[in-house]
Amino acid sequence: MSVTTEPTVIVGGGFLGLFAAMHLCHQHHPAPIILIDQAERFVFKPLLYELLSGELSEQQVWPKYDDLLNCDEITFIHDRVDQVDLQQQQLRLASGLQYTYGHLVLGVGSTMHDFGIPGVKDYGFPFRTGENARRLAQHLRQCLQRASQTTDATERQALLTVAIVGAGPAGVEMAATLGDLLPQWARKFEGIRSDLRVVVVNRSQDILKGDLNDGLRDTAKQALRERLVPVEIMAGAAATEISPTELTYTRAEQSHTLPTQTVIWTTGNRVNPLLSSLDVPPDSRDRGGRLRILPTLQLPDYPTVFAGGDCAVLDSPQPATAQVAYQQGEAIATNVNAQVQGQPLQPAQVTLRGTLMKLGLADGAANLFNRVVITGRQGHLLRQATYLQLLPNPVHNFKASLSWLTDELLQRHTVSSRPARQRSTPPVTRWVASTLLGLGVATGGLVLWRNASPDHFNTTWEGTGLPTLLNRGDRPHEQDD
Repeated sequence: MSVTTEPTVIVGGGFLGLFAAMHLCHQHHPAPIILIDQAERFVFKPLLYELLSGELSEQQVWPKYDDLLNCDEITFIHDRVDQVDLQQQQLRLASGLQYTYGHLVLGVGSTMHDFGIPGVKDYGFPFRTGENARRLAQHLRQCLQRASQTTDATERQALLTVAIVGAGPAGVEMAATLGDLLPQWARKFEGIRSDLRVVVVNRSQDILKGDLNDGLRDTAKQALRERLVPVEIMAGAAATEISPTELTYTRAEQSHTLPTQTVIWTTGNRVNPLLSSLDVPPDSRDRGGRLRILPTLQLPDYPTVFAGGDCAVLDSPQPATAQVAYQQGEAIATNVNAQVQGQPLQPAQVTLRGTLMKLGLADGAANLFNRVVITGRQGHLLRQATYLQLLPNPVHNFKASLSWLTDELLQRHTVSSRPARQRSTPPVTRWVASTLLGLGVATGGLVLWRNASPDHFNTTWEGTGLPTLLNRGDRPHEQDD
């Protein structure tokens, strides 16, 4: 086996980068592994709504990389990559540090696209990071308090109206979350709950148009109508400007304004600026600037450079979802190790296992392999249990899952005046389903922890006898004489 002395550098610590790093470690990659990201925390984007609502904690949704990377062979660098020289196999960081790499993995994702619309950068609220969730929560609480104190009817209306631009998955999940969350927060203030509005402004005539979640469209529409504050869908409306007190939009070739002091921007992605500086031929990019890659996830002209997730595209495009990114991350790790060992590389095999959506507090939908749809509280439980088991760190998974399970069994996150559709399942049945699912999550977390980090698992649980019990269960039963 040939061993390279140059490190394998991973730029971007999203699902693709984090999974690539962890799988390289677990596969005993012979070179140093360096993971670089400009944030010090990993953001679990599908669960940011739970961070906003308080259903999950920062440790569960927004953990520090230092807490996730339990592998001594991985060095995490909190910095921004400013330049990559593909010819010289070097990169430069904003801090001035420089690295020469043996293999490079690009997982920088995408950034928000404002389409040049005035006011989006200054007054729109993005929702892509933990900082975004914190800022939005603080702003919304302040709006509710100010609305309870003002005597100006116009200002009050703007403070109590939330506009969400875009009706893709992010816009729908945000609208459903706020439709339940805002009236709960408003209970502290007398006389404002009945005036709350959640409005989705969508350019197309339908929600989830052209999205992987379109099979859940009817379910999502019904859920939006059933929130504590029913969500209003403004179809065929295009945002044209945002100011501190209103959103301007066009509809049926007429200009209109919506008084609001909260505009959440969930539409539009553009490639990371770092990709634009890469020296690759024009035909190595698609029209959006994403890198065209081979089925093995390599750049065509640079066999030691791999890419995936939101910043890359195959001839058969994959949706920009977490399940695609983490499977590509594992495939990249396997191919990098194969290349180091002089073995043939394999095309990445990505399996779409269905879709998951948050449709309110303690409400969700799971479309399993486009065949079975589970909704309501059971959909919510399945969605969160699935996501909390995604991270490649079994220790963090187990702790996060156990904390979530405790909250679910004690019913710490509830919605008053739950819609009738969600009350259709008897309470005992819901509790039993929650308990069984929770036990499955906890057991799965323990097994994953033991398999990935046996020494740490045995040390932690030695006093309980659990390692002995699990090891005994692994042994084949002796046949009777």
